[in-house]
Amino acid sequence: DSRLVSHQDGKWQVSHGPFESYDHLGETNWSLLVQAVNHWHEPTAALMRPFRELPDWRIDDLMISFSVPGGGVGPHLDQYDVFIIQGTGRRRWRVGEKLQMKQHCPHPDLLQVDPFEAIIDEELEPGDILYIPPGFPHEGYALENAMNYSVGFRAPNTRELISGFADYVLQRELGGNYYSDPDVPPRAHPADVLPQEMDKLREMMLELINQPEHFKQWFGEFISQSRHELDIAPPEPPYQPDEIYDALKQGEVLVRLGGLRVLRIGDDVYANGEKIDSPHRPALDALASNIALTAENFGDALEDPSFLAMLAALVNSGYWFF
Repeated sequence: DSRLVSHQDGKWQVSHGPFESYDHLGETNWSLLVQAVNHWHEPTAALMRPFRELPDWRIDDLMISFSVPGGGVGPHLDQYDVFIIQGTGRRRWRVGEKLQMKQHCPHPDLLQVDPFEAIIDEELEPGDILYIPPGFPHEGYALENAMNYSVGFRAPNTRELISGFADYVLQRELGGNYYSDPDVPPRAHPADVLPQEMDKLREMMLELINQPEHFKQWFGEFISQSRHELDIAPPEPPYQPDEIYDALKQGEVLVRLGGLRVLRIGDDVYANGEKIDSPHRPALDALASNIALTAENFGDALEDPSFLAMLAALVNSGYWFF
C-alpha cells in the first residue's frame, strides 16, 4: 500500500500506487508513503527487531516515507502509538496536547485536524527518534529531502473485536441456543420489552464471549493475522519433511518471513491466523520467540515425524524459508 500526498496553495492531493514516475511532481511539497515495507525488505525488517522489547502482538508494521522540502501529510491524529525514526535529511515535527479536536477531510483520502499549539517543536536529524502516543495531534514537514521510518502499533478498537468475534462464531456455528421464556412476565403494554428480557438477551451474547477456550482460540487467530499483505512465496517444489531435517542438521538456518505474526497465548502458538498444534512445547516456543532458527532451537522435536511434517507444512506455506 503506497500513497503520494502533495499540497499546493492549501489544496491537498492524494493518489495511490504503484507509481511509475515522479517527474511531474516538482521539487517541493510532496511525500511518498509506503506501508509494511518490513514485509518485503529484509534490512528494514531488522529495524523492527529492537522493538521486540515491547509485545509482538502490539507491533503492526514499518512505514517508510520519502519527502521533499515542504512534504508532509498535514496535522493529524493517530489512534495508536508510533515511533518515528529520522533516517536521512531533516524534518520539523510539531506535537500538540491531547485534546478533543475536530477532524476534517481536505481530500477524501486524507484526514486532518485544525491547527494546534505545539508542546513539542523539534527538528529531527538522522538517528533521532520521536515517540507520539495515541490521540496527540502532530505534523511533520521535511526541511530537505528526508527519509523517515515509522514503527506503528496495533490497537484494535471495540468494533473490530466484535466484528472479528462474530465472524468466528458464524464460521464455527456457535451460539445456536434460542431465546425462550416459558414464564412470560406480564406487562402493562404489549409493545413493551421488559428490562429483565433485555438482561436475558445480553446474557445470551455474553455467554459466548465468556467461554475462555473459544475466546482464546478466536483472539489467537484474529490478532496473529497481518493487516497488510505478506510476501508469501511457497517453495517449488515443496519440501519433504526429511529435506527439512537434513537442511537443519547440516547447519542451515530457517528464517521467519518478514511481517509474519507468530504469537503465543498460554500454551498455544498462532501464526498468520492459524493455530500450530504440537506437543513439543519448547520447539513451539522457539518458533514464536526467534526470527532465525537452527537445529539446536528445535532439539529432540526434529526426531518426531509428526513435528517434521508440521514444520514442512509451515515452510511450504511460505511462512519460513531457508
